[in-house]
Amino acid sequence: MYIDLHNHILPGLDDGARDMKQSHEMLKIAYENHISVIVATPHNKANRHNPGKDTIEKYVAQLQEYADEQGYGIRLYSGTEFFYRSELTELLNQQEVCTMAGTSYVLVEFSPLDNYAYIRDGLYNLLAAGYRPIIAHIERYQCVMKDQRLVDELIDMGCFAQVNAGSILGKFGFHTKSDTKKLLKNGRVHFIASDAHNDKERAPELELCARKLYRIYAKAYIDDLLFQNAKKLLANEYI
Repeated sequence: MYIDLHNHILPGLDDGARDMKQSHEMLKIAYENHISVIVATPHNKANRHNPGKDTIEKYVAQLQEYADEQGYGIRLYSGTEFFYRSELTELLNQQEVCTMAGTSYVLVEFSPLDNYAYIRDGLYNLLAAGYRPIIAHIERYQCVMKDQRLVDELIDMGCFAQVNAGSILGKFGFHTKSDTKKLLKNGRVHFIASDAHNDKERAPELELCARKLYRIYAKAYIDDLLFQNAKKLLANEYI
């Protein structure tokens, strides 16, 4: 059973599920992929009408009720994927937005073209404020893929790296697949997630990816990436 920490399953809040019907279809796919926990992470970006904590929790509760009715055995939690900007720490401190399942962990993304100094300094600001940043789909950021030793520097600072299952399977091109493979080989990944946006080409699918990884790497390592590390996160424990 897998834990999916990056999922845009909530209806009508961002570029993820367009309505509740599609959210239900995504839940079904997650169940078929042996996903037992989903953290719903709608986008939060500057100069946008972003969903507040109450809205996110309302939709999570509605989906939880549906999942229970269907007997899926899936537990849903509230979260957010924050696009980094200078005022993010202040926004988090106001406690009107959702961290990852109410913990000190924060899922944060950057522009693929941001330079390393900007990414490093932004993550440092979050760490200094007492948060534990998870770098969303780290394989997308060109500056650290050119020299993956920089990923080690971010991890040593106290950050965590998440990669998308689709990147491992080559859904986003050869170079992204190659970069992600190198990250995995060198132990620079803490979480694998679906980053699902719909029930079609970007569905909440982890099973195929898991099968591939268990054939290549040690079982204990992949167990960590697919659920053990996430269990620690949900308990607000240090990984």
